[in-house]
Amino acid sequence: MIEHLSYLVELAKSKRKRKIAVAAAGDYHVLEAIANASSEGIIEPILVGDKHVIHKISDEIGFNISNYEIIDVPDPYEASLEATRLIGDERAEILMKGLVSSGLLLKAVLNKEFGLRTGSLLSHVAIFETPYYHKLLGVTDAAMNVDPSLEDKIDIIKNAVNVFHGLNINNPKVAILGSVETINPKMEATMHAATISMMNYRKQIVGCIIDGPLALDGAISNEAAQLKNITSNVAGDADLILAPDINGANILYKALNFLGGATAAAVIMGAKVPIVLTSRGDTEKSKFLSIALAAAIT
Repeated sequence: MIEHLSYLVELAKSKRKRKIAVAAAGDYHVLEAIANASSEGIIEPILVGDKHVIHKISDEIGFNISNYEIIDVPDPYEASLEATRLIGDERAEILMKGLVSSGLLLKAVLNKEFGLRTGSLLSHVAIFETPYYHKLLGVTDAAMNVDPSLEDKIDIIKNAVNVFHGLNINNPKVAILGSVETINPKMEATMHAATISMMNYRKQIVGCIIDGPLALDGAISNEAAQLKNITSNVAGDADLILAPDINGANILYKALNFLGGATAAAVIMGAKVPIVLTSRGDTEKSKFLSIALAAAIT
């Protein structure tokens, strides 16, 4: 059981440095996070973007970039293409979003020329530390797939399970959320949950323990699970929560951050390498921890 996100940093530090390509790197919070991760010996950056802006910000925050490669590409989309090309050429092992829209970066990621596609669905995986839960809690998919089908949800689970395996949690407990614990043919989310749970029971999906549908309280509260008479190996002790759609996942993600006192690290999975795709609202600490997460699982 892992209780703190500091474990991600220690796990990343126990491995060799990873090369990270930062697309449109001229961003204060991004460069602060890169500086922190570099000083911890986690990563070695390749900074792609407007060279003058990168130097200006680095000087202002006291980040010595003289020993790092800087590729001068002022246009954000062209910088994204160049950073993605570095991954395709195996010169970098992690991709990070800088001052560029998520849409433009993902357009570059999906460019067939550079070989970052694996045939798997891209999905967002967040790992939370909150004072109100006894261990780290994963939430997926809060940023990529709007209304995932049954097949999509299976891919989303597999991507997230790969993250947990990278953190040495070999058999994570996956709760598939619904508004109720009963299966209702009129509620598609409960039908998906029951089907995926049975596929896991029959070992069509392996490397994890899956149960659902579970309401949120039943998934994370042992007391609630007991009061509801839920018999489950997951209820009350979930490692990972799969929401029915992007609305539910995004609401949960932000509720944990802004109401639950949580700190998060997050990556996009399903490409050739992990992608650190944080939002402008994320703190420098969250960006740093996301870099550590990507390095820990690479």
